[in-house]
Amino acid sequence: MAPIEREQGTRITVSDGALIPDQGETSLFSAWRISFYGALALVILLPVLSPDPYRDIIARLPMGILRTFQVTVTSIIIALGIGLITGLGRISRVTVINRIATVYVEVIRGIPLLVQLFYIYFALGRFLSLDRIVSAIAAMSICYGAYMGEIFRAGIQSIPKGQMEAALALGMSRTQALRLVILPQTVRVVLPPVGNEFIALLKDSSLVSIVAVTDLLRAGREYASTTFYYFETYTMVALVYLVITLFFSKIVAIMEERLSHGR
Repeated sequence: MAPIEREQGTRITVSDGALIPDQGETSLFSAWRISFYGALALVILLPVLSPDPYRDIIARLPMGILRTFQVTVTSIIIALGIGLITGLGRISRVTVINRIATVYVEVIRGIPLLVQLFYIYFALGRFLSLDRIVSAIAAMSICYGAYMGEIFRAGIQSIPKGQMEAALALGMSRTQALRLVILPQTVRVVLPPVGNEFIALLKDSSLVSIVAVTDLLRAGREYASTTFYYFETYTMVALVYLVITLFFSKIVAIMEERLSHGR
């Protein structure tokens, strides 16, 4: 999720995720419906209209899709844990903790994910015997943990200070107030941007194919390298990625709508 900027009272949000459907969009031919159903129709029709090679391509992709989800879901769970700890560190009054969390965020966000993936798998591979899947999950978790940390920091700081003051007035410690009062409200605030980060991570998971993890992209690349059906294979891989990311973008939109109605 890119930073949120304010200009003359207007909130501008720029995301690197997929197309998020507008909450008020009811048109039958909305951009999301055209994109999603068009891609889905092609995924279904191409193997029917041209079995050779599209049917063979589709048969090769399911295991790659499962591996993509395995890496993505595991990474996002670990990144959430890292992000929560980092976010708390970023607002900590303890200078050392605050500096460590801030340096982590600045350093990790300043290095491309692909470079981090190479560093963990190849550079650290000289000293640590890391499995390629473990390396891929570690790189994406560490990278996205920094972004999650900023999301949690912003979410915690968005809660009115009066909430903390009221909790302290009731006799709670700062830790109790944070755990019982502030964090439950923060979760509600950060869920939509976390959903956007999940979509972005799902797309970035294609990078793990570089370290021989047989995800969706590598499954397609292996088929194309043996059959030379590069156009057909990468067309199908792109369509499958599009269907998956647009599907989850709809889930994020529904989640945001329910959260906004629940306020």
